[in-house]
Order: sequence, then structure tokens, then C-alpha cells
Amino acid sequence: MSAIVIVDAGTGNLRSVAKAIEAVGGRAHVTCDPAIIAAADKVVVPGQGAFAGFMAELSETGVKEALGEVIAGGRPYLGICLGLQILFDQSEEHGITPGLGVLAGDVKRFAPGAEKVPHIGWNEVSRTATGRTDPLLGGVPEGACFYFVHSYYAVPRDPSCVALTATHGVEFCAAVRKDHVFGCQFHPEKSQKSGLALLAAFVTGGGAR
Repeated sequence: MSAIVIVDAGTGNLRSVAKAIEAVGGRAHVTCDPAIIAAADKVVVPGQGAFAGFMAELSETGVKEALGEVIAGGRPYLGICLGLQILFDQSEEHGITPGLGVLAGDVKRFAPGAEKVPHIGWNEVSRTATGRTDPLLGGVPEGACFYFVHSYYAVPRDPSCVALTATHGVEFCAAVRKDHVFGCQFHPEKSQKSGLALLAAFVTGGGAR
């Protein structure tokens, strides 16, 4: 089994992701080398922090182009937190910053209201029609809870790419799917059995539809 490449863009708890992948039988290789990333069979992109800084790091290191090659080549991509958000056209965090443009839509901040921002903690997710047939979610029970840490969320223009939703003041996109690309706003590596089930499906099948 070839190693799953975990992209190191200077943010996120990469070792936790690697350990979770290894816990479900995968081999993990953490790297920021664009050549290794571009040649990977499967890629995981975790990330925490600010969208603009994350995209700047990807651009400056050549990783942005490498990820473009992976996605254009039809290889499985799993984005976690910022790794989901960068798939979209742009984010409004700290001014407008362009993303990868793989999915049409924007990343917006939760509006001030009754719910605390950032959204931190466990939340139940609901499947959409897309999510009910997603190969990465086959081992995840209905009504499963996942662990979230975020102030911004993706707003896809095409609702058919939404696989999971959750609610924090408003209903928001918790996971997306487009062909071989899957992204989740929550952290599967911190989500116990349900998170490990998702990662196991990615390790064994890659998650392509």
C-alpha cells in the first residue's frame, strides 16, 4: 500500500492526522515537497488558522500547483477544515482571498448571534442525498457527531455537492463531495469512531465516486 501524503502547509495538528490514518491501517507521509505531493496517489490537506495565510503558503511553496495536478489527475483528495475551505472560489476572512476554485462558492463567517463564534465542539451532522451514497460515509451511522473548530463555513453555489450539513445558529455545509474530491469542515482525527470510520474508508478505497 502506497503512503497517503499529508500536506504540511505549516498549520494544523499534522501528527494527529497521521496517527489516525495509521490507526486504521494506512501509511502516512507528511511533507511540504510539491514534487512528492504532485506524484501522490492520495492526498490529505488538513489546516487550521487563517485562509489567506494558508493560501499564501501553498502558493509560495509550489504546493498549490501540485494540488491542482492531483485534483486534475483524478486522484483522491481529502480536505479537513481549511483543506475544505480552500476548494472554493474565495473566502471573506480578513478581506477577499481567492481559493483553488475547484468548487463554486464562497467561505463566510458565522454572523454574530445567539451561538458563540468560533464554533467549537461536537455537532450532529445530517446527510443529504449526496451524502447518503458517499463511499466515505458508509461506515458512519446516521445522527453521528463530529468535532468542529471554526469561525467560517463554505457556502457552495451547487447544493448537490453538499454531503453533510450541521447547525450552529444556521444550517451550514459540514462536508462536500465532487467526484474524487471530499472535504469536511470537522476534524475526523478528533472525532473518535465516526471520524476513524471516514478515514478508514479513505485509506481502503480512496473515496472516489
